[in-house]
Amino acid sequence: MKKIIVIIVLLVSFYSCNDGKKTKSITVEDKEELQSNQEMKSSLSDIDSSDYAARGLEYALNAQAVLGKNLLQAIQNDGTLGALSFCNEKAYPLTDSMAVMQQVRLKRVSDKPRNQNNQASAEELEHIETYKNSIANQEPPRPLVTQTAAEVNVYYPILTNAMCLQCHGQPKNIEPSTLKKLTILYPKDKALEYDVNEVRGIWRVTFDK
Repeated sequence: MKKIIVIIVLLVSFYSCNDGKKTKSITVEDKEELQSNQEMKSSLSDIDSSDYAARGLEYALNAQAVLGKNLLQAIQNDGTLGALSFCNEKAYPLTDSMAVMQQVRLKRVSDKPRNQNNQASAEELEHIETYKNSIANQEPPRPLVTQTAAEVNVYYPILTNAMCLQCHGQPKNIEPSTLKKLTILYPKDKALEYDVNEVRGIWRVTFDK
């Protein structure tokens, strides 16, 4: 990134020094140098994106592993109803703690949220569809990276497994007591009717530049 800034500063200085003066025609050597600079910037940008992708994936999987471990413990201790209590009361604080520890912002979003605070934005809905298509085509998911002037966002899918279906599967296959508690805790619940290995949502890991 520092190299990119230096290159930009040098280019700006060059054109500023020639402001108001007759500019000479660009030689072949000039064109080659400019092309080389552009290739260098492109290469550095790729490196930065790859670095953010790797770090974002690591942080998302770390958070997912911690949540999964605690969720499994809740199921072992108090069954599926215990898992619902954990998700309702502790999933958000635990995710926030992982974000603070890793010095990023972490969020789970979905096109079919259980908690309405997890509703995906228009851009995030596009990423979810991208992941749905890749999973349907049996392609391994890869982190997606988007950047603005102020931040970098890394996205990675959340896939369902057999344990998820206890609360996110077909209603006819969910225990009546679980469905009843879901209705009480999440009256606007949309996170049902999933099967194994489907995209239930995505992680969003946000880095401040």
